[in-house]
Amino acid sequence: MNTVTIHKLLKQGEGLQVEFKKAKERLPANIFESICAFLNSNGGTLLLGLDDHGGVLGVDVDKAERLCEELINNSNNAQKLYPPVYLAPEIVEIQKKKIIYLYVPCSSEVHSTVGKTYERNGDADQDISKNNKRLTQLFLRKQTTFSENTIYPYLKISDFRKDLLKRIRVLAGNERDNHPWLAMNDKELMQSAGLFKRDYHNNKEGYTLAAVLLLAKDEVIQSVVPHYRTDAILRKVNLDRYDDRDDVRTNLIESYDRLMAFVKKHLPDKFYMEGEQRMSLRDKIFREIVANLLVHREYTNAAPARLVITEDKVETDNANKPNGHGRINPASFSPHPKNPAIAKFFKEIGRVDELGSGLRNTHKFCSLYNLGTEPKFMEEDIFKTIIPLKPDRELAQIKAKANMNKLPEGIIEGIIEGIIEGMTDDVKEKMKKIIFLLHNEEGVRIVDIAKRIEIPAKSIERYIKELKILGLVEFRGANRTGGYFLTKDIENKINK
Repeated sequence: MNTVTIHKLLKQGEGLQVEFKKAKERLPANIFESICAFLNSNGGTLLLGLDDHGGVLGVDVDKAERLCEELINNSNNAQKLYPPVYLAPEIVEIQKKKIIYLYVPCSSEVHSTVGKTYERNGDADQDISKNNKRLTQLFLRKQTTFSENTIYPYLKISDFRKDLLKRIRVLAGNERDNHPWLAMNDKELMQSAGLFKRDYHNNKEGYTLAAVLLLAKDEVIQSVVPHYRTDAILRKVNLDRYDDRDDVRTNLIESYDRLMAFVKKHLPDKFYMEGEQRMSLRDKIFREIVANLLVHREYTNAAPARLVITEDKVETDNANKPNGHGRINPASFSPHPKNPAIAKFFKEIGRVDELGSGLRNTHKFCSLYNLGTEPKFMEEDIFKTIIPLKPDRELAQIKAKANMNKLPEGIIEGIIEGIIEGMTDDVKEKMKKIIFLLHNEEGVRIVDIAKRIEIPAKSIERYIKELKILGLVEFRGANRTGGYFLTKDIENKINK
């Protein structure tokens, strides 16, 4: 959690979704009342180590780790919080003092702590345990708002993929060494994740639609949700149909993998230094876009979700239960969970961050990826996302691959034939691909060249070395952030 967000919360003060609590050496006695209220309402943020007015008191440095462990253990203890949830508190330094940041998502279940149920009312946690009307309304709201809660009483544990559950434990363990899922069997894991529920109105219990979408075998998914699919399409050269397509009809975990692979296959990567860490802007942006497409979708609607890559944009759309209408303004955006159980599951395995961060991150990194362009998020019955692309160099590469001897108009061939002698036709062809790539995409590094033209990196290193000796290619910039360019003489010849 970055300190900028913390400072905004301090300035905002306590309210419907923000709560401050003192916690010098121990957790406040009423902390789980607030956690329960946030879970039952619209989610919220707890900051421990502050007074009621946002004054930073701090948490004892020697006690901070222990307090975080207590929060994690108690939130997974059914006697303290029921149904249990997995929470991930963070220690943050503000004004040279340690505080604890805890984001509590809106839940699709009704939670209680030591037998009492709470809702958020203004900046207070209200006990509604004896208010039968409020309790009934809360259960009904959770039941009708979140279709992921639909119960299928005849589903059995054998309908779910054991290999996928095993992989889930690995992913969760990568996020946190002592993740509670690591010690649970399959049934316990799914119950802990809120994927097995009881309907308190008709006493029906069983695995939910969220469980099916996340972990079921493909034939089970198609039986329960026969219209379910996500369509990934590349449409750059053949505009009437498509150049490439992946019709994805598997579980959400592997759907995420396939959609990210499709994006990596068809969009260029660009790297960015954040501090001393080099990161992929493409992966940063589309991690959020793909997760949003899968997590915040209304699965009872038969409309398929789509991810379409064209020459000038990437566009996604998915069925939605809108909380508003029109273009979303990030400055005034208030996130609303569409599938809290699915979102929570994705967070546990590191596929998403807290609710609302995806939109902010996409705006931040899209500007860097496309030199100032802004993404668009449209909230309607069909939720639409548009990522603008600058004039597409990859389009030329696709056309080049289809007919290499026309790239561009024989000039590159002339340069190759005129300078490189005594090489096989195969090597000359690879040299042409490297030169053409650097003409269309400057500043590329060896590992990226290897990915683009599908030649091993060791071979690229050898070819680049030869091209440098011949005066065709040069390296510009710092060792860690620079890349390869055609020399100015060669660019001048190509651009004549």
